[in-house]
Amino acid sequence: MAKSAPGNLDEQEQRIVKALVRNPRISDNRLGDENDIPVRTVSRKRSRLERDGLLRYFAEVDMSETGTGHFACRHLYIIKFRVGITVKQIQREVENEPHVVTVFTKSIYASHIAEIDGRVALVMIVDGRNDADIVERFQEEIVPALQRTHGDDSIEAIETIRLLAPVRMLRNYLPAVNMERGRLKDDWSIDSIFVG
Repeated sequence: MAKSAPGNLDEQEQRIVKALVRNPRISDNRLGDENDIPVRTVSRKRSRLERDGLLRYFAEVDMSETGTGHFACRHLYIIKFRVGITVKQIQREVENEPHVVTVFTKSIYASHIAEIDGRVALVMIVDGRNDADIVERFQEEIVPALQRTHGDDSIEAIETIRLLAPVRMLRNYLPAVNMERGRLKDDWSIDSIFVG
């Protein structure tokens, strides 16, 4: 079998990754049996995919009304920084974030560094108990934290959008359609899973 390029998945690796997308808790033995791949090959390839950062695992706690009930709504914020704030500055800030629960940990479901009109921006999805809670949390906690790090005049513009319901996550997960008990449904076709 030909060796694949560092970022490409060979046929066996694609079958391994699709099985893990379906059920990240599947054992190497079961994965090998169900996909006709020797267990030692599964273990070796899975370890390489993890080591090379091509395979990531994490757990999500549903804190929405249908989960723990902690948060009832979500807003998307676009924060455009002034000229002179760099991607490297934002990345350093994240790398230097203390290893404790912060305002960002408590409030931000997801965030991305972005670019708007040649300026660095942050796109954040902020959770809250209600719309007013999100606005207060954003203005009283998130904005001051960003200004302490980047300066009082660092934020040039802010836009927000109220998010109503998730549709798709991480390409393959449609929470209202193909998930139950925290993973893809057993009858969801393996052929519909995209792994590149």
